[in-house]
Amino acid sequence: MSNYEKQQLENNFKKFSRKHFERPARCKNIGQIQYYVQEISLKIEEFKSQFNYVPNTAYILLSEYNASQNKLIFKGFQKIYA
Repeated sequence: MSNYEKQQLENNFKKFSRKHFERPARCKNIGQIQYYVQEISLKIEEFKSQFNYVPNTAYILLSEYNASQNKLIFKGFQKIYA
């Protein structure tokens, strides 16, 4: 796969994520974040199977959602045990 094709996949994923996903910082519900993590994971698997390449932005977005999820879990933990 050429660098141009990789860049095109990267740009297509960015457009897709802007259109279909809420920004991780704006998510206020753990269920919502878990849904997005599942969808991104499916998209990553799709990229692997179709192109044998996954854009870096997919992994970055997945890690941002995981960080947001961890923050919400920690806040819930603090509320319960504080």
